[in-house]
Amino acid sequence: MLGMTHDMRRGLLWSVVAAATFGFSGTLARPLLDTGWSPAAVVLCRVIVASLVLLPLTLRALRGRWSLLRSEARLVAAYGVVVVAFTQFSYYSAVAHMDVAVALLIEYTAPVLVLVWLWLRHGQRPTVLTAAGGGVALVGLLFVLDVFSGSNDVSMAGVIWALAAMVGCAVYFIASAQHTELPPVALAGTGFVLGAAILAVLGWTGVLEMHATTTPVHFRELEAPFWVPLVLVGVVATAIAYLSGINGSRLLGSRLASFVALLEVVAALHTAWILLGQEPHLVQGLGGVGILAGVVLVKLGEPEEIVAISEEPAIPPVAA
Repeated sequence: MLGMTHDMRRGLLWSVVAAATFGFSGTLARPLLDTGWSPAAVVLCRVIVASLVLLPLTLRALRGRWSLLRSEARLVAAYGVVVVAFTQFSYYSAVAHMDVAVALLIEYTAPVLVLVWLWLRHGQRPTVLTAAGGGVALVGLLFVLDVFSGSNDVSMAGVIWALAAMVGCAVYFIASAQHTELPPVALAGTGFVLGAAILAVLGWTGVLEMHATTTPVHFRELEAPFWVPLVLVGVVATAIAYLSGINGSRLLGSRLASFVALLEVVAALHTAWILLGQEPHLVQGLGGVGILAGVVLVKLGEPEEIVAISEEPAIPPVAA
């Protein structure tokens, strides 16, 4: 695109990598769920693996500067409690009451919530083109999720949990966009440790159901040990994905990064097609084009100084 800065190009690259790697999450986890794993157990193992991967990188990035964790304690808490633990718990609670596609659709309206937050909190009123891009992207997402093919009895409890997941997803974009001295890998690494601890406590107290098996998993005709998707989802769809997302959000700002992240849905459809044989429909392909068009409109509608620089001087309160 014309007028794109070096930082913006880097930010878009990081954000696309994040969307692509996040897209593997459901595909890698599905065979585990089919063999008897509970969703919470998959999430806990996913976060633990990511924590172990990022731990040496986190320690190297901090270089003993523990004061950074104290000064950014609220940001780390928001990331670990809200982004990692709360959002995952809310999403899987929603799935327990409603179809996965409907729950995912509600959660992925988070970019709209980001726009509203920046408008109300920081007075950054979206341009007409930005608002139009948001609308086009959300309509495209409706088609990608193929929610028009049948009727669903929507559970009110499921809607409430999905809305909670949407708030957590929005906090992810806002928290990731913060310009602080805390390195991105340190934010992700410490957030995962905190999130894993919280999920473990929730499982130990019985709030989250935890059970697993050692049954081999299947990707189409390929059989693999149960630990293979666990390692892949922890390294690729968690450690790399979250770290890339933070880098992208810091360079693009939470507004544009949140809309680029909608590409995760397209990535998820393609990985499910390749690894699980779940072929997407034509209408879903058209929806993917709509998402891309929406992202382009959002970019074109943003003033350079807002897109290239993070908008938020401080993380909003966790209760927001």
